[in-house]
Amino acid sequence: MDYQNELSGKIALVTGGTKGAGRAIAERLKSAGAKVVITARNQPELPDEDLYFIPADLSKPEGTDKVASEVFEKFGKIDILVNNLGGSETPGGGFAVLSNTDWEETIQTNLLAPVRLDKAFLPQMLEKKSGVIIHIASIQGKLPLYDSTLPYAAAKAGLINYSKGLSKEASPKGVRVLTVSPGWIMTEASKRMMQRISESTNISVEAATQSVMDALGGIPNGRPAYPEEVAELVGFLVSPRAGYLTGTEYVIDGGTVPTI
Repeated sequence: MDYQNELSGKIALVTGGTKGAGRAIAERLKSAGAKVVITARNQPELPDEDLYFIPADLSKPEGTDKVASEVFEKFGKIDILVNNLGGSETPGGGFAVLSNTDWEETIQTNLLAPVRLDKAFLPQMLEKKSGVIIHIASIQGKLPLYDSTLPYAAAKAGLINYSKGLSKEASPKGVRVLTVSPGWIMTEASKRMMQRISESTNISVEAATQSVMDALGGIPNGRPAYPEEVAELVGFLVSPRAGYLTGTEYVIDGGTVPTI
């Protein structure tokens, strides 16, 4: 079946949409006919005139204000909001090395930024009784790695819980709210990290990749996800074909999480 135009006439916003899974999601929604807005702090590495770019730091409230103002001025609405922005820059070494700033900045980026964006765009969705919000969380919401990403894991757990609660309020009013929790994704940044591990430990890139998979407890599927695989799931979830799906978390991790 051809789904090329199933999002025709829709306006989509993808945060963190300049690279990695965010860029793949933006490209996927564009291919389905949506007009796609992307936002991030830095310019896209690969400019695309068909993706409308708004530079903004969404970890700060003024970043959300800027994006919302420009989106409404330029397009008048948002039909699809993909809260993909996220990440962790905290140091390794466990709980004791984490500062208050580490915690606050991580929670701002991974939890409060999506909350602020929802607050900006959900009211007009509710007014027209249609729309889809996707929160990109992480398997660390259920499988935390304490050494270096504990604040990230805690923020993503909060995002999953918040997303479920929001769906209870918004779904009866016509707006679907869903969570997608990826495992390890082989982005360009991940590839560079594997190269650094390879060079610093004098092992092959393949061995470096395996060492990271081992640290996760293994990936039964034998490899990380490709960004396009995450994008394909999101493309389905925001489409009319998924019209009965709301309030649910979809894990895409190649079987990494060992429990039900």
